[in-house]
Amino acid sequence: MHTSYSVDGCISPETIASLSQKRGLGALAITDHNTIAGALAVCETAPFPVIVGEEISTADGEILGLFLEERVPRNLPAAETLRLIKEQGGLAGAPHPCDRLRRESIGRGVLEELADELDFVEGFNARVTCGRDNHLAREFARRRALPCTAGSDAHSAYELGRAYVEMDRLEGREQFLENLCKGRLGGGLSPFWVHFFSI
Repeated sequence: MHTSYSVDGCISPETIASLSQKRGLGALAITDHNTIAGALAVCETAPFPVIVGEEISTADGEILGLFLEERVPRNLPAAETLRLIKEQGGLAGAPHPCDRLRRESIGRGVLEELADELDFVEGFNARVTCGRDNHLAREFARRRALPCTAGSDAHSAYELGRAYVEMDRLEGREQFLENLCKGRLGGGLSPFWVHFFSI
């Protein structure tokens, strides 16, 4: 999800921490566009685990980095972005990879080229307009034996928690992928009007 540190996000880190508790979320991955500052700010106030992440704009489409310690620069080739994520011990994934209406999606050709370097694929994104695109992402992940994440892709408080993964308690990066493989994706698509709250 995104905080107000993203150019198109409108939820403060403090609101995210309190609202997440009210909605029963046990952990969050904060993946602001091209910054980790929002995730670090949520870490300061949240009484639950927060994965520091970034949704990075590459020359080939967006890449997710999780468990980051440093911001990854934007506009590099996707392969270089993956290398920089892994150099700092992070995990790399493809957000909304098959979303046909989102020009920031990485695209099937690049996705196939990078598949061996990916740690996960976002198999359910609550902001896709066509639900079939999530199905295509899960199919790709299944063929490549990659675990799937789910993301609300929330830019507003209304969207927080609309997609989630039910999985064992978050104990850190080492166990994350193992727990994710056994997790269950849940949630529902956000209504189309949420797109009017972000650019």
